[in-house]
Amino acid sequence: MAQRNLARPRFNPSTCEPATLQSCPPLLSVHQQPEIIWTPLIWSPANFPLELFEIAVSQLIHHPEYNSTLILRSEIVSETTSAFPETIPILRGLRPIRNIHRKLLPRRPGRDTGLEQHCTLYASTDEHDQTPSTLVLTPIVNPGEVLPYYHPAVSYLAFRFISGDTPILRIEVVPLPGTPTDPNSRLYRTCLALLEMLHRYGWGAMTNYKKRVLHDCIVPREAYQDLYLIMRERHKHLVGTWQEVTDPLKHVFEDIGIATFLMLLWKDTYEDPVEHTANATFETEPWKQWPRPPAGFLDLGCGNGLLTHILVEEGYPGHGIDLRARTSWTHYPESTQAHLRVEALDPTTLVGPSSSVEDHPYLRPGVFIIGNHADELTPWVPVLSTLCSASGYLSIPCCAWTFDERYERSSTPNYPVADEDFVSSLNLGGDGSNASSYSMYRIWVASLSLYCGWKVECETLRIPSTRNWAIIGTVKIIHRSALSSRLNGYIGRHQTYDSPGLAAEIRQRIKDIVEHVKERGMFKTRRPEGKAGDH
Repeated sequence: MAQRNLARPRFNPSTCEPATLQSCPPLLSVHQQPEIIWTPLIWSPANFPLELFEIAVSQLIHHPEYNSTLILRSEIVSETTSAFPETIPILRGLRPIRNIHRKLLPRRPGRDTGLEQHCTLYASTDEHDQTPSTLVLTPIVNPGEVLPYYHPAVSYLAFRFISGDTPILRIEVVPLPGTPTDPNSRLYRTCLALLEMLHRYGWGAMTNYKKRVLHDCIVPREAYQDLYLIMRERHKHLVGTWQEVTDPLKHVFEDIGIATFLMLLWKDTYEDPVEHTANATFETEPWKQWPRPPAGFLDLGCGNGLLTHILVEEGYPGHGIDLRARTSWTHYPESTQAHLRVEALDPTTLVGPSSSVEDHPYLRPGVFIIGNHADELTPWVPVLSTLCSASGYLSIPCCAWTFDERYERSSTPNYPVADEDFVSSLNLGGDGSNASSYSMYRIWVASLSLYCGWKVECETLRIPSTRNWAIIGTVKIIHRSALSSRLNGYIGRHQTYDSPGLAAEIRQRIKDIVEHVKERGMFKTRRPEGKAGDH
């Protein structure tokens, strides 16, 4: 049974002293020249059994970025349980049972180089024993090359599980010549961080820990990271020309991340009706020929206009609208300024006998609506998307608003479509209780989206913001049974309503929402600011 209520034992590391090595000497390499001398650096009590060692170290193998901000990720080159590489150490009393050849990718390839590495698991020499107790990392460095900065200055680094009355975890290294190993050295501090991470992973494996916040549910991590690095290089100069009083590092890289996500989402969602011929630009900038929303995008409440600017610069048609022009707008190129508009959108005027959504210049059928921290307009995003027959939307909720007032979890009515399965699919994070007001608001927004006829997909975006939960609607529900909260009623992308009756029912729901807001009389559209307010 999972031991979720138990507190993780305190990480209590100690420096390896000669007296502590008597019961378990250092690793000993045999049949290798020149001689390999292993140096035990640091140890701590193990808080999990040997059987979980492989699960714990697999996290270190597959997610080195968790322990170094300089590493983007690792990619597996090959894996074998036989015919092991000659460069891995031969250890007395141990035999290799599995080798993973991986490549470490740097977060900043312009500064750091990549590195290939062997990750070798060793078990005892008993042929029937397949439980590893040692992991050795072997960097693959060609003659004349040096290790990148993010890698410890070692030829080998070993993680050991040493059984006994009190089992321990220990890190041993073969340092490069001249490398300090004292407790104040960089190598020691790195190994201390690695040992603490292993301690944490082992406890997580023993308590059946399951990470609640999942990234890369919709867009693959590798595709996102690779494109993000390119987009960051293309747009990082905006930090130096930032015109707002807000933090440029946060806002620039946050909007680069959102733009990257949207480009890949659109690529996987839409079909490109145009058949492109060979073009040199497409080879260096392949996204210029990727599919995109059929009627472009609408950045609702675009603020400083940065997200609109990035998308327009990368060849995506669309507009950003806001209540007032920001200082940044006039500093963008004319090609971007032509797509930024001052407008106060009043959703309540889009349904009724005297006006309709068809009269709005930007809410065209097939548009993709973006609600990036859109505040009061957040709940209107799925409503407007249904009203104008949008091709999809992305909403990143921040401040908790309903249609005409602040959201209150104790008094705001919920839409009757959310059940436990639906809520668990939303990837809300936290302790699973969903007791916070922000969690309840996200459930309310997701339920509203389903009520408006959209399939609900959620993603925790890789952006520098605490409000990084996004809800994505790219599919309209096709079957009446799918209007329940049951996930098995959902369909794939690229489909729309096949039932006029169902489409009419959804539109009636939207009309009822708008009419109810009108009857309450609390919704007030803010007047456009600046010169636009006089028009």
